Formats: sequence, structure tokens, C-alpha cells
Amino acid sequence: MKRGKKYQDNLKSFDKAELFDLDAAVAQVKKMATANFDESIEMHIKLGVDSRHADQQVRGAIVLPNGTGNTVKVLVVAKGDKLKEAEEAGADFFGEDEIIDKIQKENWFDFDVMIATPDMMGKVGRLGRVLGPKGLMPNPKSGTVTMDIAKAVQDTKAGKVEYRLDKTNIIHVIIGKASFTEEQLMQNMTTLLETIKKAKPAAAKGQYFRSVTVASTMSPGVKINTAKI
Repeated sequence: MKRGKKYQDNLKSFDKAELFDLDAAVAQVKKMATANFDESIEMHIKLGVDSRHADQQVRGAIVLPNGTGNTVKVLVVAKGDKLKEAEEAGADFFGEDEIIDKIQKENWFDFDVMIATPDMMGKVGRLGRVLGPKGLMPNPKSGTVTMDIAKAVQDTKAGKVEYRLDKTNIIHVIIGKASFTEEQLMQNMTTLLETIKKAKPAAAKGQYFRSVTVASTMSPGVKINTAKI
């Protein structure tokens, strides 16, 4: 993939083989985030697990101390009083069968997170083929299948992020914006890493954190010294 001049200049500004301490990595990435928009800061964490095995899954959700800086559109699928609860909590969209029909018939996906009550999952489950590949399927482990709709909506709006392994055993999470202070990014990074460390499966053997990289939307990745995590 051909990269632009700015990317190439950033790549030359540091030793790409160097393993940075967390604070130095944050400083380097912020220095390279010079696009004419507020770039997202992302972490990519490769774990020493095998996601093909059920007992080696790593998945969950946390509220980052300083949020992600992103505006998140939340859809709630529920019925009865739970719809009123969703509205009062600040959900962007909420509904019952009509919302499910809209997704199914109109390919409507103008939302970032779907939250559903357990009693609606029988119907929501029929959308698995379209929601799953987009990462939008509600899941109890991420707190998006719950009866406590108000808390789920408020946590999501406050900066709740889901972490989960992809097929290559890597977790990708946005931890903030380039406009965040180094301290804010450090707080988000350490919270995420500590949470993933505590989620280590008992079946995982050998080195758990294989590699950790932090990057902005437009910058090359900076490698973190996993021995310091």
C-alpha cells in the first residue's frame, strides 16, 4: 500500500524497531498526529491466545476514564416501559418490531451501538447475519444485552468501549483523540491494558501480551515495550 509523504516523514522520525515505554509512545504518536482533523488514537493488542477455542476468548467492555472523544449513536431495542427508559437516558433511536423491520427491510444501520433487553433477543437474533459482520450484535459480555437500559445507554455515551479478539488474536480499540492530553491518553491506555490483563484466560499459556502498538488515524504504529505492562 502506497503511503503519502507525511506518513513517510513520520516513519523516518523514529526507530520503528524501538520498544517505547507507554508515556514515550503517547508523546511520539501525538507529535505525528498533524492531520487537519482530530485524529483518533488507537491501540492494537496481539495476545498469546487462540481465539478459535472457547476457553481462550477475551471479550468485554469498559468505560474509559476520559471517554473516546467520539459521538456515539445508540439504538435500543426493547418494549414497554424500557422504551421510555431508553428515551430518558439519551438513546438516539429506540423501538420494538418496527426497528427490527427497518434494519431487515431497509438495510438501515445509522447507529454505532445496539442495546437490547433479553426478551427481545429472540427477534434480534434473526439479524445476526447482518449485525454480526458489522460488530453490532448485542452481547451480554459487552453489557449490550441487559434490563438496565439506562445504565447501558449512559455508559455507552460516556465512553464505554468493547474489546474483543479478531481472527488473528488482535484487539483493536480507540482510546481517544489527538486533542486529548498525554495524561488523558495514558489514563485510558492503562485502564484498558489492566482490564485486558485481568481478563487473561486460564487456558492461555506463555507470553500473554505478544505485541502492543499505538497509532493515530494517519500515523505509523509505535511499538510498546510489553515487558513494562
